[in-house]
Amino acid sequence: MSTVVNTNLITDLQKFGGADINACFSCGTCTATCVLADNDATFPRRFIRLAQVGLTDDLVASKELWTCYQCGLCTTNCPTQADPAEFMATSRRYAIAHYDKTRIARILYTRPVVGSAIVVGAGLFFALFFAAVRGEQSTTSLAFFDFIPYPVIHTAGIVLMVMVALFSLLGVGTLARDMARHDGVTWRSLLGTRSARARTGRALWSALGLESLGQKRYREDCHDDVEVEPLYRRRWLIHALTIWGFLGLLLATTLDYAFDIVGIKATGTPVPIWYPVRLLGTVAGLALMYGVTWFMVNRARKEGVSFEHSKPSDWLFLVLLWVTGFTGFVIEAALYLEPVPAWGYWIFLLHVAVAMELVLFLPFTKFAHAMYRPVALFFYGLARDDTTHAG
Repeated sequence: MSTVVNTNLITDLQKFGGADINACFSCGTCTATCVLADNDATFPRRFIRLAQVGLTDDLVASKELWTCYQCGLCTTNCPTQADPAEFMATSRRYAIAHYDKTRIARILYTRPVVGSAIVVGAGLFFALFFAAVRGEQSTTSLAFFDFIPYPVIHTAGIVLMVMVALFSLLGVGTLARDMARHDGVTWRSLLGTRSARARTGRALWSALGLESLGQKRYREDCHDDVEVEPLYRRRWLIHALTIWGFLGLLLATTLDYAFDIVGIKATGTPVPIWYPVRLLGTVAGLALMYGVTWFMVNRARKEGVSFEHSKPSDWLFLVLLWVTGFTGFVIEAALYLEPVPAWGYWIFLLHVAVAMELVLFLPFTKFAHAMYRPVALFFYGLARDDTTHAG
């Protein structure tokens, strides 16, 4: 298969971030200081070289691109101030746009004015749509779902999630295909024998359990802030609480819908704080708000190398998450007031509109990491398993 060289790759990459890799002369300091570099994972030095010679396909299909947690040690020790950590972040933004066939991600990352107009337009569309179908304000236990009918929210949410899932699967599937080709992984090597299936299982557990949920390497290896930050401000914990909170809220919402379908509890009915689904949603919401708030504080203060450079799209995801979480708690408080306050209905309208917008932009913003990183970690787990058992 022929290799295609993109002579404009560096120029295109610079639209996604501020790193000047032309200052790099491949001394290898970044790789020597990176605690995650092992065997063939000589990043970020190798990725800078791929960009310099214009190998787009090799750059975006490299699993190591997503195993970097941007601790910043490489940038701190770079003798030419080429900022390899920001280059890695820039390359991930570029990869997200590369695998997004709608080109929305590229617009959000490279054309902030147009991207902002798209975001505002989408928010207004959802707000006006739900305002147009709203009913009367009610004093019943299902007050908010009388104001904006639950079937409308449910149907709109399902349609939106199906549409977003199709875009997401297209991007993730293409990435997985490219990584498989790059690493020589086939269906037979994954499932053809008992040992292959065991190897695949170990890689899945490593990617989804140990790394995505457990943050193992993030906690144990990328510990640049251990000496200077208390536990409650460490990046791995903030990152983990954001992920756990989001997944917990997703699970609570799913269970709430399921209980409504089988007749256990109507959605929106007030229940005690110790009711399992409500307790799960409350704890998950607090975890999410904690993580997202610290992410926003660190970005605003530019705390550490990983927060020195922020694109509008990075802020978009955080703001949408924060507003969704905050308005959710305000609605919960309003639901338990008697009578339900008038402002609660409009907060509910805002919450639903922003939540829909959050779902819409998931594949095109920072949250796309949650889709692409586990895939990369899976292939990385396969490669490490081969190395471990070969040794």
